[in-house]
Amino acid sequence: MTDLQALPRDFFARDTLVVARELLGKLLVRRIGTTQRIGRIVEVEAYTGPHDLAAHSSKGLTPRTAVMHGDPGHAYVYLIYGIHHCMNVVTEPAGKPCAVLLRALEPVEGIDANTRGPGLLCKAMDIDLRCNRKDLCGDELFVADDGRQPATILATPRIGVAYAGEWALAPYRFLDADSAWVSGKNYRAVSAPGRRKSR
Repeated sequence: MTDLQALPRDFFARDTLVVARELLGKLLVRRIGTTQRIGRIVEVEAYTGPHDLAAHSSKGLTPRTAVMHGDPGHAYVYLIYGIHHCMNVVTEPAGKPCAVLLRALEPVEGIDANTRGPGLLCKAMDIDLRCNRKDLCGDELFVADDGRQPATILATPRIGVAYAGEWALAPYRFLDADSAWVSGKNYRAVSAPGRRKSR
């Protein structure tokens, strides 16, 4: 796939829950020199701003979360447990610190590792802190659309955010229910919006 183009910034400058759902089926592209890695996004989690107690931005503006307060369409990459990287896509207009965590990819090109889970996804795509703040409207790390859409999208609670109280129950994790590459099959659907025909 050599003709892929980055999605425009206005794709990301919208309601975070809308962007999260529409990221499913899109392609995450990582170009390093002459090599290219491509994975289809099959699982995401939305984090909807300071009022969302599961969101990093609920702790206020910090050096780590500053990118979330900036322009949409940038990568927010951070380290957890000192070993795993996680990649988020910044959404909504500047000043509204929201993001979508990429949780799983279905390998398409140049990937021969496990991509089920945010840490494994980043490792397989060679995404680390060097990618933090990277413009996703560029040509090194970006999201592209080849026209495919998931037939069935499920919404479930997010994973590992029990500390967020009632926000831990919000159905802000979205996944392609037909993909074998989601990070766990033991999910309970909160809403199943129905089937859509793939284009």
